[in-house]
Amino acid sequence: MLIEPEPSERMTIGYCVKCRDKREIGGAKPYTMKNGKPAIKGTCPTCSTAIFRIGRG
Repeated sequence: MLIEPEPSERMTIGYCVKCRDKREIGGAKPYTMKNGKPAIKGTCPTCSTAIFRIGRG
């Protein structure tokens, strides 16, 4: 039987615009945008810039 990790335990990757690279999202939290779409909001561990990943909530 395959056991899925909890959403908080999964590593979430997003693109940091400032670093111009894919980074793990630090402090990732589910977020709902104004149009109702799910997203994940967090920060870049390298430069502390806000990172959004749209479509996973």
